[in-house]
Amino acid sequence: MLAPRGPEPSELLSALPVALMVVDAGGRVAQANAECELLLNQSERAMRGRMIGDVLPLPDEAGAQKGRAFTAFDLALETARGQRLRVDLAAIELPEHPGWRVITLHNAASSRRLGVSADRAAAARSAVGAAAMLAHEIKNPLSSIRGAAQLIADGVDAQTMTKLVIDEVDRITALIDRMEDFTDTRPLAVEPLNIYPLLARVRDAALAGFAREITIEERFDPSLPPAMANRDALLQVLINLMKNAATALGQRGERRITLTTSYRHGMSVAAAPGRPRRPLPIEICVVDSGPGAPEDIAEHLFDPFVSSRPEGKGLGLALVDKLVRDMGGMVQYSREGTPNETVFRILLPRAE
Repeated sequence: MLAPRGPEPSELLSALPVALMVVDAGGRVAQANAECELLLNQSERAMRGRMIGDVLPLPDEAGAQKGRAFTAFDLALETARGQRLRVDLAAIELPEHPGWRVITLHNAASSRRLGVSADRAAAARSAVGAAAMLAHEIKNPLSSIRGAAQLIADGVDAQTMTKLVIDEVDRITALIDRMEDFTDTRPLAVEPLNIYPLLARVRDAALAGFAREITIEERFDPSLPPAMANRDALLQVLINLMKNAATALGQRGERRITLTTSYRHGMSVAAAPGRPRRPLPIEICVVDSGPGAPEDIAEHLFDPFVSSRPEGKGLGLALVDKLVRDMGGMVQYSREGTPNETVFRILLPRAE
């Protein structure tokens, strides 16, 4: 009986949970795995054959010590596209192939856990954030309700005070309703969807309301095929991202939001270990000219109860992430371009 065939080297490379690229003796990218595609937001096809400096400029020390490994922790890098990264980087030459290098990139934020897993750390942040937010949000209306009840007992304008009690109870109910969105684990029904009528609806709603005094530009790929998505969920995602962008712009300076679409050839992610990669070629971006998220929370923007605004509850982007994942896609945050702009990128499957 023949022994089962082992995995091919390319399969092992693709399955690695760390971003990895192979650079040839001439300094050109020869291979890049799935994690590297996601981290650098470029497909292997787009990177292959290009000089490493045209994809990801590395510190001079990374290639200066021939035959020796180079390692750097919590290294700040910027891709050729202007995307900023903080990574743990290791580069080593291949003994049997002089001049060839293997470079690994690991998100620095996840390596700072000091022995605590990312899931446990995220769960702890969520629990602490939930407690703080609920205490703050519920204490205020309860205080108002108590005061109104005392005034009613004293015979002061019972009708007005009763309306105040109802309004404050409704406010608590609305908060709880928003939190319940995260407990719905039912799969979303997806269907082939032409995203352009939806984008037009989002634009019109924004211009009629929260983005009334903001310039909204559109840069669309007219040949984009239908996406597999849920209409209501995608509408909610885009409205949330547009509101987030409008808030981030503030009231001064250039106030511009850009909606873009494109087809990303070769972009795919591994659905789960041992399962085939899932193409995500449909790209929708919400870009704003604001200052972006503070660096200390940028890595945790999609965690529940993380917000850069004092009045923020940290639920909007967490819900965006959940809905996009429920549709089989993914959402990313980055700072790109010159001058830097904030980019929220949605990647969705193409309809068959």
